[in-house]
Amino acid sequence: MKNFINIDFDLSICRSQLAEFQALLQSKKSLSEKEDILPFFRDRVHLSAFLASYNIKISRYDRLAFEYDIFGDFTADLVVGDSVTKSYCFIEFEDARPNSVFVKKTGKYSPDWSPRFEKGFSQVVDWFWKLDDLEKTDDFESRFDSRNIDYIGLLFIGRTEYLEVKEKKRLAWRQQNLVVNSKHVYCFTFDELYNDLLFRLNKYYLAP
Repeated sequence: MKNFINIDFDLSICRSQLAEFQALLQSKKSLSEKEDILPFFRDRVHLSAFLASYNIKISRYDRLAFEYDIFGDFTADLVVGDSVTKSYCFIEFEDARPNSVFVKKTGKYSPDWSPRFEKGFSQVVDWFWKLDDLEKTDDFESRFDSRNIDYIGLLFIGRTEYLEVKEKKRLAWRQQNLVVNSKHVYCFTFDELYNDLLFRLNKYYLAP
């Protein structure tokens, strides 16, 4: 099991690493999960921690684990938590290619959700099943310092420029309405991720 590490989140480092993320997105249109995305975030702990800002109950970003084993059955690419509120984000990264989110089928007006997208989403669903199954056990408490945690799921996949207007609307609807066992699962492209984090960091800098 990859254990959580405690980090002292640094806003200025995070901002610098976000600029590096922008440079990565500008350098390549397509990104590989294993060769580009996972190595990039593993080397940038503060930016990785800030991905948890999608969970409004997280403000400390002080617990982090890559390749986190979920009770022996599944592995999350990244988990970030708040040690005080006991709130977490469970994160899955996929690749960013033209067919990462949708695939066109002959004879169909609307494209299908891609196998890659469905695989990534199904992994998050399995994590939630396992967390719900083991909640309130001693093993659960030893991992999260609580028998009950607040958490959401995040799936990052694809590039916005590869999506047509109708496809963007379909993805946006899924982002806003998808709930599994009363827990939100948000699905974003990597371009949306960059824009969201930039907006939130700017808000932090303006805060007194």
